Amino acid sequence: MTIYKVLGQSLISKFIFRTGVVLLVSISLFAFFNISTLKELFLLDAKGDIETVSEIILHTTHFQMLEDNRTRVYQMMEEVSSHEKVDRIRLFSTAGKVHFSTFEDEIGKGIKEIDAAYEENKTAGFIPEFHSPDDSSRIYTNLKGDEILSVTTAIYNKPDCFTAACHIHPRDEVILGFLEVQGSLAKIGIQAGAYRNSIAVFGATLLFLVIFFLSWMTQSMVIQPVHNLLIHARKVSNMELDSRIEQKSNDEIGELSAAFNDMTFKLKRSSDEYHELNETLEAKVLERTKQIAQVSDQLVRSEKLASLGQLVAGIAHEINNPLSGILMFANLFADDQRLDEIQRDDALTIVHESKRCADIVKRLLDFSRTSIPDKQLRSLADIMETTLALVEHHALVNNVEIIRNYPERLPEIDVDPTQIEQVFINLLVNACHAMPTGGRLVISILADQARGLLVTKIEDNGHGISDENLGRIFDPFFTTKNQELNGVAGTGLGLSVSYGIIENHGGKILVDTVFGRGTIFTVELPIMSFRRPADEAIMIEKLVIA
Repeated sequence: MTIYKVLGQSLISKFIFRTGVVLLVSISLFAFFNISTLKELFLLDAKGDIETVSEIILHTTHFQMLEDNRTRVYQMMEEVSSHEKVDRIRLFSTAGKVHFSTFEDEIGKGIKEIDAAYEENKTAGFIPEFHSPDDSSRIYTNLKGDEILSVTTAIYNKPDCFTAACHIHPRDEVILGFLEVQGSLAKIGIQAGAYRNSIAVFGATLLFLVIFFLSWMTQSMVIQPVHNLLIHARKVSNMELDSRIEQKSNDEIGELSAAFNDMTFKLKRSSDEYHELNETLEAKVLERTKQIAQVSDQLVRSEKLASLGQLVAGIAHEINNPLSGILMFANLFADDQRLDEIQRDDALTIVHESKRCADIVKRLLDFSRTSIPDKQLRSLADIMETTLALVEHHALVNNVEIIRNYPERLPEIDVDPTQIEQVFINLLVNACHAMPTGGRLVISILADQARGLLVTKIEDNGHGISDENLGRIFDPFFTTKNQELNGVAGTGLGLSVSYGIIENHGGKILVDTVFGRGTIFTVELPIMSFRRPADEAIMIEKLVIA
């Protein structure tokens, strides 16, 4: 069962088995019909020989019969029966009585009696009256088991016979008797067996050669190419898409190999495009997710700033009124000459702290009013120069070198110069504070025409911002300045106010920092947006000049 299962799973074994069966059946049928035909030819030849012998006997004994010389006739028949091809000769009348037989025990007996003896030995007899003259031959097996061909020839009553002196038969009797000559078919059987053996050897040799050459051609032209296709298909199923089939012919197998190669090439191209699309899609998803997170943070911050701005505006107005009274009376009290030195110092302390509170209130009011920019067509370079004039003192104090990296003429855009100046002050002062022992401050402004933006970069090589503080630097009241600046500690409103101002101008503030190495603040403001239509021609002209 295992061998049959293995053979049943192999294409070459199936082909050999089925081809062998077809060839075996074909050769067997060919041999059967060929041997049958040859045997019939042998029988016809044997029958013809026996009929010839019968005719020779009748012709050679014709004159002896006319003379009624039966002894001579019987002697001639005995001589003929001595031939190796003749088994028996007998002569009997129409009544079935044997007048002569080379088997002497049959002489004088009737055909029926002789046939009865054959029947007892399970052999076929012969009754002439049951056969027509055309049906004068038969084959039977004798007592020795040999096949015998019997040919019976009728002896007709010819004119020269019924006019002879010996004539004892009526003139109107047609048949005078029968001459039966029997020949052995043993030699024919031997010849047929030899021919059958030759056919068998030839058939087996032919079967082997045909199966061998068909198997060889099938193996080289079908099985091996199909096996290569199978290996290639398995490689493709394992995503080995660089695999190729060597095309060795231009027939159907070659066309199939070419089709497999083309399919693999297209599949590899589709796979590469799919992977590239996946990578691009992942990058786009990450980028979009980052943008959504940034927008979400901006929305949250905007809502927080708006709510806080309203709250701060109310608180600042409420505090500002009593604070103004305190500051006024504190000044009057400090100017009173009746106070001694210690009391005057206390009064000055009250004035100083009141001014500090007033400054905080002013910052709160500035924070709450960032949503109302008064825009004008101004150059960022001019605003930056004005701002630097105000903060150069801080740079000198902190030993900071300022490097300008922007052209003198830049396109003018719609901005609130006071608010943008406030943003630049906050960023520049923060950069100076990040370099307490000195450093370098690089200011760059360039026009990004592809995105329609003016980009301002303020880069320092200070201590940078830690990761834990980076996400909160634009939150209101969040500050990393623990030391006082001119007696005033950081309020945490500078970057929050700056963020709101730039957002109200339709721009963005971005920060890029490496802790311990420095920080880059980037301010992006739109060139074309938020611009008055009447100034369009002037803006285009300035952009061309720049």
